[in-house]
Amino acid sequence: MSVGTSSVPGAHQVPRPPAPRTPADPADLGIDPDQLPDGLVVADEHGRVVCFNAAAVRITATPAAQALGQPLESALPLEDLEGRRWWQLTDPYGGLAIRVRQPERNLLLPGGREVLVTARYVRSERLGPVHRVVVTLRDTEARRRTERSHAELIATVAHELRSPLTSVKGFTATLLAKWERFTDDQKRLMLETVDADADRVTRLIAELLDISRIDSGRLEVRRQPVDIGAAVGRHIQAYVAAGLAADRFLLRLAQPLPDLWADPDKVDQVLSNLLENAVRHGEGTVTIDVTPTASPREGEDTGTSVTVSDEGAGIPEESMNRVFTRFWRGSKRGGTGLGLYIVKGIVEAHGGTITVGRAPGGGAQFRFTLPVAAPAYLT
Repeated sequence: MSVGTSSVPGAHQVPRPPAPRTPADPADLGIDPDQLPDGLVVADEHGRVVCFNAAAVRITATPAAQALGQPLESALPLEDLEGRRWWQLTDPYGGLAIRVRQPERNLLLPGGREVLVTARYVRSERLGPVHRVVVTLRDTEARRRTERSHAELIATVAHELRSPLTSVKGFTATLLAKWERFTDDQKRLMLETVDADADRVTRLIAELLDISRIDSGRLEVRRQPVDIGAAVGRHIQAYVAAGLAADRFLLRLAQPLPDLWADPDKVDQVLSNLLENAVRHGEGTVTIDVTPTASPREGEDTGTSVTVSDEGAGIPEESMNRVFTRFWRGSKRGGTGLGLYIVKGIVEAHGGTITVGRAPGGGAQFRFTLPVAAPAYLT
């Protein structure tokens, strides 16, 4: 006599797989579909639209009243980039019974407007018929702006690299071909030019890497004690050694300053950009004020502010809100237009803030504030 496994004590039983969970509608979760940032279109088991939220109305320019109750392919007439009708091509209610979703892809609305579309095929049971199709829509404009920005960045850096590399190639080729024909002074001049252009290429590559790290949130800050007054003094001395008059700069240090913990190399990069802008684009005396101030970060009392002012024409009011964006240039005196974008990224990576305004003398005034950020074991 055979005995069923269910009647034998301790017999091994194969557990049944759990029933698939049906995704809930936003309304089932107490969420108003019109509050969702993406377009949401839901069709029932008959392919009729039962939800068409406000974002879908905005993206498709189709009134909700016109879409509700209509077949999905009529309310949302999508085509792929080759002009094929999308719902006929994918057949959401037929086809493979194992399909559960449609990965995001670019599709076209009537009139050629491009949207990002994903779809979910909801089944009451595994391999059962589709009883709901959930479609999300996203406008591609934000992504296109990002892509354009990246393309502009590549084009700008490529253009800036071409000039020094052409110079390096020309001088080295000339020296290799006609070394004996040049005097020592001529050779030195050409090699100094090559050296300066190599430094320029290095700076451009460093800027490109900085932007990549800032955009991805991976800019590392290695905090050490920083004497901000001494750092400013070194930059001023370098300009004086390069031939600028010492009275072009006025450094004012308020005492006592709190101990500042920051990344010294990146603080130098910020100071270098701001002083170079003041010297290149401004006029008159460049004034640098270093003062203690309230910390820009919650939970800390003190911070350090550095204000760089010049007496030039200043920045037009209409340009103030674009100063820290990529490719902004205050004049036609060269540069990639990336320096202030990087400065803002460095300051914010420290937990600080940076602002731009008009100096008392009429020129531009940049002010950045860093939190003290002393290590916990010192507090």
